[in-house]
Amino acid sequence: MQWFNVGQLVNTHGVQGEVRVISRTDFPEERFAVGSELSLFMPNETKPIQLKIATQRRHKNFYLLTFENHFNLSHVEKYKTGMLKISEKELGELDENEFYYHEIIGCEVISLEGGSIGTVTDILETGANDVWTVTPDKGKPHYIPYIEDIVKEIDIENKKITIEVMDGLLS
Repeated sequence: MQWFNVGQLVNTHGVQGEVRVISRTDFPEERFAVGSELSLFMPNETKPIQLKIATQRRHKNFYLLTFENHFNLSHVEKYKTGMLKISEKELGELDENEFYYHEIIGCEVISLEGGSIGTVTDILETGANDVWTVTPDKGKPHYIPYIEDIVKEIDIENKKITIEVMDGLLS
């Protein structure tokens, strides 16, 4: 079974069993909703711990979560550094021209003329639109906004993305 990261548990928060989570998903409001079930993978452990979200709230750049049957600091302190994940069967259907991050990362980016620009290595959320970090074999990364004027075709099966290189985009 394949697992996908949705959040990194970075610390505890207070004494009531809250944990600080950095989101690693493009659907945080769905993944961290009250009642959602997540699997916690601890470093050097192979079997996940099943957790159900009891409460959730935003705080600065974090999500503060509590889990059912975890009422105080001592219940959750051992979970620090764990990764919250979902299984592939929990991935939902997306609308047309929507993609999961794991589908985009690793794709080769080519120009309309066929020249290789690099590989998508990260996705940055800006609020307006996502920006893809495209790393060439040599040189500095390029930052490509995911907008219709630039991204012309996404072929997930063949891991290829075709873009129109506008003036100044790769400088």
